[in-house]
Amino acid sequence: MEWVETTGKTVEEAKEKALDQLGVHEVDAEFEVLDEPKAGLFGRVRGEARVRARVRPTQVRQKIERRDRKRSGERTGERSGRAKGDAPKSDAPKQGGGQGRGPKPSTPRAATPKQSTPERKKEQDVDPRQVGEEASRFMTGLLDAFGATGTVELVEAGDDLEIRVHGQELGLLVGPRGTTLQAVQDLARVASQRRLGDHDTRLRVDIGGYRERRAAALGEFAHRMADEVKASGVARVLEPMSSSDRKVIHDTLSDVEGIATRSEGDDPHRRVVIAPAND
Repeated sequence: MEWVETTGKTVEEAKEKALDQLGVHEVDAEFEVLDEPKAGLFGRVRGEARVRARVRPTQVRQKIERRDRKRSGERTGERSGRAKGDAPKSDAPKQGGGQGRGPKPSTPRAATPKQSTPERKKEQDVDPRQVGEEASRFMTGLLDAFGATGTVELVEAGDDLEIRVHGQELGLLVGPRGTTLQAVQDLARVASQRRLGDHDTRLRVDIGGYRERRAAALGEFAHRMADEVKASGVARVLEPMSSSDRKVIHDTLSDVEGIATRSEGDDPHRRVVIAPAND
């Protein structure tokens, strides 16, 4: 899950803003304090607090194989038997005289063939439509929780799913530059994909057509920056963007002659660099 960055007069205020953007309780988030206010003269405070936060990743509980548990039980039984001592040997004479033969070894049972890997994988596959229905149900409940009026549409294209929310006054669920929308998308993925154990479906959420408008605006901006780079011969470093916005820039300029793009830095400060192709 991507990090969000917020500021405030105090660290606590910055954390509260981050929790509002993530839409989770404090126990379900992890924080990193980037800057703290500094004490100035006469008790005044200089600067502001800056933190970044994300939803705490869910840890998957490790399963113990049945055969491991069985072996552990056998070892425990053997230790118990040795502690108590072996049963006394019988003094009854053996038939046939001479040395007696030991007990006839039991015939081992045929081992059950293990399930092949493809069959085991098939059992774990999740129907993409089920993922989409769970995500749609989550978004419908989110609209009700916010008291917003709208409809939820599921658009399917194989393993690519998009949940489109239509309605009026949905800006609160989008947030500045789509930051809240990104957090909502992450929560929808948790409520559907992670809960069902799906790892293959690509799920996106769009609210009020924001992503389409954002992509169009970024495309125009990318072409303007590319023209400036061609004219000056100097690379341009863009502001930090989300992974989806960076992808729009890369895709828009992929076929532009004389221009190359690359990403630099780490999230949430990762940026796109537009440079001459020979740079």
